[in-house]
Amino acid sequence: MSNSNVKILLVDDEPDILEIISYNLSAQGYNVFTANNGLQAIKKAKKEQPQLIILDVMMPEMDGIEACEQIRKIPELQHTLITFLTARGEDYSQVAGFEAGADDYITKPIKPKVLVSKIKSLLRRLNTKIDSPSKDLIELEDLIIDREAYKIIFKGEDVILPRKEFELLYLLASKPGKVFKREDILDKIWGNEVVVGGRTIDVHIRKLREKLGDKRFKTIKGVGYKFQSK
Repeated sequence: MSNSNVKILLVDDEPDILEIISYNLSAQGYNVFTANNGLQAIKKAKKEQPQLIILDVMMPEMDGIEACEQIRKIPELQHTLITFLTARGEDYSQVAGFEAGADDYITKPIKPKVLVSKIKSLLRRLNTKIDSPSKDLIELEDLIIDREAYKIIFKGEDVILPRKEFELLYLLASKPGKVFKREDILDKIWGNEVVVGGRTIDVHIRKLREKLGDKRFKTIKGVGYKFQSK
């Protein structure tokens, strides 16, 4: 996908930030759209259906965390990458952001070259499929995972998962009973180019447990996780 075909929605309530980031991303050939609060972000995201949304955390009317949660409920935007732009400390930003369904976060102050490099790394992984020998369709009793359609059917009901949750579930369920090491999960789901902490996996596992049940995901202390069928 060429840069000219990539839509990026930038959301921040600081005009200077919008101007600087828009300029640098537009110079790379990306189509950049802007919004200055969460409500506008949701409206423009629905209209433009961008490949990437860069969301500030602290904004008036609706903050970035709530906007991210709302966007993740929109089916046509389930493949959209979302990264937070924040000056807050890592403890809050990373955990709260990933719980809301974000793929990554970028910390202020922003160096243009670093920002562009980060965006390129994220977009390179947009269409990357998990390197797994498993079939595109996984059927495990009351759980069906359709890799082609990015669709989950659990107990006969459709379940919409954020992209990273889906990929993590697919990876673990591709080999029930196999223990996936934490470093392998990070590499396959987030890649070496994206810097995230180890708690990122824990946050996503917790969200999957909330939606699909505790018993399916077993923690192997000090090693990683495995998926268990009934």
